[in-house]
Amino acid sequence: MNKTYLIFKHEFLLAVRRTGFIILTLAVPLLALAGIGIFELVTSLAKPSPDQYSFIGYVDEAALTDSLTVKDFTSLVSFPSEAEAGLALERREISEYFIIPSDYISTGTVHLFTPGKEVQTPPATAAYIKAFITSNLLAGKVSPDMISFIISPLNLEVSRITESGNVALEKRHIGYVIYPALFSLLLSLALMFGAISLTSGLGEEKESHLIEVLFSSVSVRQLLMGKILALGMAGLLQVMVWLISAPFLLHLASSSFGGFMTNIQLPGNFLILGIVYFVLGYLLFAVLSIGVGAVSSGAREASQLSMFYVMFGFVPLWFSSLLFAFPNSPVWVVLSIFPASAPVQTILRLGVTDIPAWQIMASIGVLVISIVGGFIISIKIFRMHMLMHGKRPGLSEIRQNLKNA
Repeated sequence: MNKTYLIFKHEFLLAVRRTGFIILTLAVPLLALAGIGIFELVTSLAKPSPDQYSFIGYVDEAALTDSLTVKDFTSLVSFPSEAEAGLALERREISEYFIIPSDYISTGTVHLFTPGKEVQTPPATAAYIKAFITSNLLAGKVSPDMISFIISPLNLEVSRITESGNVALEKRHIGYVIYPALFSLLLSLALMFGAISLTSGLGEEKESHLIEVLFSSVSVRQLLMGKILALGMAGLLQVMVWLISAPFLLHLASSSFGGFMTNIQLPGNFLILGIVYFVLGYLLFAVLSIGVGAVSSGAREASQLSMFYVMFGFVPLWFSSLLFAFPNSPVWVVLSIFPASAPVQTILRLGVTDIPAWQIMASIGVLVISIVGGFIISIKIFRMHMLMHGKRPGLSEIRQNLKNA
C-alpha cells in the first residue's frame, strides 16, 4: 500500500504540474473574470456622451404628456407647435418628431415626421412612442408597477403537453442550461487532456524503458492503481477550483449583466451529480488510457489511439441542438447510459429535462461496472504488452492473449 501511495503521489504531482492541466484549471475562472472585465470596459466606452443622445421631438396638442422624458439613450423634447418642431428638425436639433393631435383620445392616431425614407416605422421607435403616451395617460391613475405591467404585460413561459395530457418535465428556460452546458464542455476538455496525458506518459515510459525499472520494484496492480487514483484526484481538484471560484464570479457577473444572471439557475442535485460524473468519467478514461498505452508502440501512437474513445465525450456537444429539442429521445437515453458518453451526456441533459432516477442509477451503475471490469482487463493487457516493443498488436492478438491469460 505504501508503494501505491508513492506512485499516487508522484503521478498526482506530475499531473497537476503539467502545463495543460494548469492552463485548463485556471483558464476557466480567469477567462470568466476577463470576460466580466471586458464587458464592463466595453459598456463604459460604449456609453454615449450627452451630445450623442438621440432627440425626438413631439407636439402634444391633446395636452396628455409632460414636457420632457428621457429613457435609455433617447430623449423626448416637447415643442409648443409643429412649426417650432419643424425648425428644430431643420437645425438637426432633433432626429424626428411626432404630433399627438387633439382628437387622439377618439382616433388613437399619432403623426410621425422624419427626414428619412421609411417604408415602415422602426418597431423600437413605435414601441417607445406607444410606451411614452401610455405611461403619461395612466400617470396618477394607477401605480408605477401597474404601468410597467401594462406597457410590458407578457413574460411567456412555455410548457409542453405530452400525449397523455400531462405537463412535460423539460425545462425550456435558457437559464437552466447555462451551468450544465459549461460544465459539460469543461468536462469534455478535462477528460480529453487527462486521457492524452496518461497515454502519453505511459508511451514515454515504454519508449525510455523506464517501465521495466518500475516493474522491478512495484507490482502492476500497485502501479496502475496509483496512476488511476492520481488522475481521479487531479480531476477532483480541478472541479473544486471551479466550484470555489463560481460564487465570486457570479457575484461579479450579477452586478455587470444585471437581470440576466437572475435567470441562471442550478438544476437539482447538479453539484452532487456533477462531482460524481466528473470523478467517474476521469476514472473510466484513465482505465481506457492504460489499456491503450500498454499496446501502443510509443507516446505519439498512444495519443492518437486515445482519440477513439475521447471523441465520445464530445458527441453530446456536437448534437446539443437536437438534444434541446428532444431531450428524452431514446438516442440520448442510450448515450446517457453508454459509459464513454455518459458523464457529458447526463450532465447536459440535466439542464433541459428531469432525468428519471432509473436512468441516472443505470448510468452510474454501468460506469462503475465498466471501471471495475476495465481495470481488470487493463491489468491483463498491461502485463502482456507493456514490455513489448516494436509493432502494435492487433485486436485479434489482444483478444487471444486475454483468453490465454
